Amino acid sequence: MALIRPTEATDSARRTGPGRAVALLVLVGLGALIPLLGPSVAAHGTGESAAADSGAVALLRAVLFAALCVQVGELFVSGLVRRLPAAQSGRPGSWAPYAAVVGFAAAAAAGELAPHGHGSRGGVLALLEAIAFAVAGLCALSPRPDRQAWPLAAVVLAEALRAHPPTEHTPLIGSGLTVVHLTCSALWAGGLLTVLRTLRQWGGAEAGSALLGLYARVAAVLFAGVTATGLCSSLRRMPSPTVLDQLTTTAYGRVLLAKVLLVGAVALLALWARTRLRRAPDPLAACFPARVEIATLGVVVAVSGLLTALPLPIKG
Repeated sequence: MALIRPTEATDSARRTGPGRAVALLVLVGLGALIPLLGPSVAAHGTGESAAADSGAVALLRAVLFAALCVQVGELFVSGLVRRLPAAQSGRPGSWAPYAAVVGFAAAAAAGELAPHGHGSRGGVLALLEAIAFAVAGLCALSPRPDRQAWPLAAVVLAEALRAHPPTEHTPLIGSGLTVVHLTCSALWAGGLLTVLRTLRQWGGAEAGSALLGLYARVAAVLFAGVTATGLCSSLRRMPSPTVLDQLTTTAYGRVLLAKVLLVGAVALLALWARTRLRRAPDPLAACFPARVEIATLGVVVAVSGLLTALPLPIKG
């Protein structure tokens, strides 16, 4: 395997930095349109009406999920790196403190938009999420950044409780499914982002392909967890006799169908990357499909935020 010297990798990063930054800003801007415009588009022709603030709520949820993914992903990959005997010493700069600030702002704003504001159950849970993000940010700046795991777990739990109010049938089962689904999703998407950032820092070092392979093995389990919990949650809200009809006739069903198709595309990209990782002369050739995979996962996060702002379909 041809190795890239650190100086060459750094020079390459400097040359492509501005272009990558502009491309990233464009992608983020386009991604923000999904939750902002999604409610009215998804509800068109269904007889349903989107709430006036549903676009803003969807965008805030998507931002909150993205911040959670960044922080959880860094913790996850830090653990993977410690398992590599020949890991490189250089690590990319942490985005966790910035993600904590973004998550704090998104959670606090979402609480303001909740019915009856922060005095409602949803508002209180949003406030707890904001506090947990603030604590996670302080932990990220401390000598023990791994302590972020506890406040981030509180964010996941609060989000699961918010998604399943006590008026719902068997809310604890729904919250449990959401905890597993959200945790696996954050580890999958955030872990891949951090792995790609680490590989770019390490250049073509052999430890890079080892890290990518280690992540790929864990990601297969995470994908299974996301798929199983997503299927169970969907069937709880859209029972099997009506699910096919509601996937096309309700706003929630349409967005859910779009998410399923996107996750299927991500699975194919992941399979492509894993195949390259096993068979290509240079295992780091898997980075290209992995980059496309992380971009698609970003769209999945935006669609997930949109899904939380839509009215649930009527069971029938």
